[in-house]
Amino acid sequence: MKIIIAGAGEVGFHLAKLLSFESQDIILIDPNRESLKQAETHLDIRVVHGDASSIAVLEEVNVKNASLFIAVTSSEAINITVCMLAKQLGAKRTIARISNAEFIDRKDVVDLANLGIDELISPGSLAADEISLLLDQSAFNETYEFEDGALTMIGLQISESSAFVGKSVMKVAEIHPDLNFVPIALQRYGTQFTIIPRGDTIFKKGDQVYFTTIKKGEDQIFELTGQVHLDIKNIMILGGSKIGHKTAKDSCANGFNVKLIEQDKEKAFEIADDIPQCLVINGDGRDVDLLLEESLESMDAFIAVTGNSETNIISCLVAKSNGVKKTIALVENMDYFQLSQSIGIDTLINKKLLAANNIFRHVRKGQVVAMTMLNNLNAELLEFMVSPRSKVCNRKIRKIDFPSTAIIGGVIRNGIGHIALGDFEIKAGDRVVVCSLTEYIGKVEKLFL
Repeated sequence: MKIIIAGAGEVGFHLAKLLSFESQDIILIDPNRESLKQAETHLDIRVVHGDASSIAVLEEVNVKNASLFIAVTSSEAINITVCMLAKQLGAKRTIARISNAEFIDRKDVVDLANLGIDELISPGSLAADEISLLLDQSAFNETYEFEDGALTMIGLQISESSAFVGKSVMKVAEIHPDLNFVPIALQRYGTQFTIIPRGDTIFKKGDQVYFTTIKKGEDQIFELTGQVHLDIKNIMILGGSKIGHKTAKDSCANGFNVKLIEQDKEKAFEIADDIPQCLVINGDGRDVDLLLEESLESMDAFIAVTGNSETNIISCLVAKSNGVKKTIALVENMDYFQLSQSIGIDTLINKKLLAANNIFRHVRKGQVVAMTMLNNLNAELLEFMVSPRSKVCNRKIRKIDFPSTAIIGGVIRNGIGHIALGDFEIKAGDRVVVCSLTEYIGKVEKLFL
């Protein structure tokens, strides 16, 4: 697949890096030679110095042969313009990164697809939506919903009090035959190895385990893993960025009591005017005394989304040390993900990773309708649409030659989620959620072609 990326900034470079691992034909365009230097040195891709909004540059990279054109420059106006040009010049599919979520919210008013833009990606909106979901699933450190919650992926760390500790997957299933969830991946505490659980896999204290579950399975997970449902009502948000602004607005709409701290006075007044029910404080969130004056210890959740990763991490640690139950930090450096559990922050969020997850489903083979990459794990969770010609169609799961490096986490049929075991027969139109080690996804994709 030929993929052209316009914009070699953080998102563009990260996408190019991930896609290059997939042995795709990648071309990265940027007018800044310095931005291209790192990609040219470290990635096996072609870089082109030039303006992607130039028709001559687009013709030079043979945009007419591109299966996918992705515009992720820092300017949403340029991204929209470039996608329109690329589409008219023959690109099969276009994706534009935007910062103004209004384009997504008002899709019914403007037909962007008719203008040549097939998909809009707003990293900020994705991050805010992820935070809202994490607040809803407050006991977990990672979540992802398929089909509006018909199936949900949740991640958590197994505590010493968990009924799972010391038992195998098969033994847990024997003791609790009516479970409505299934483990799909785990990482041993203190290691970087991803395990796709099998019947003989034994749960250990400190394991980071990922499950897929239907709604009634969530209470079972609480009970068996030793997790406590957190009653979140009071939230403090550090940073009035677009993510902070949207998170505050969504949280107030959902009935939370929200305090937002923003250092820029003008921005603080704008947010206060837009969200009357939100208490906005104009101040420096790095000032611990200010946080304490604003009753940090009475908060149920602390969300740090300033433009500085270190500020976000340190402020979350301060919140945690003052008894805040749930902490969420926005970070730019992917390496920080390895630190989240060991240093005590509940969840780290990265806009680049969220944007990549959304774009990756357009690269995967088979009818992939959704996907996510598990934080700090070498695994992906994909949702495939089953066609009548798929190899899995009209077959029971136990009779499918499924690789041992992957597992079916569940099936959505007619909008209803099912934890599908060996005797479940897959039908055309089903949406099958699969977790696979990244390097073996090609084998899984062939089953759904």
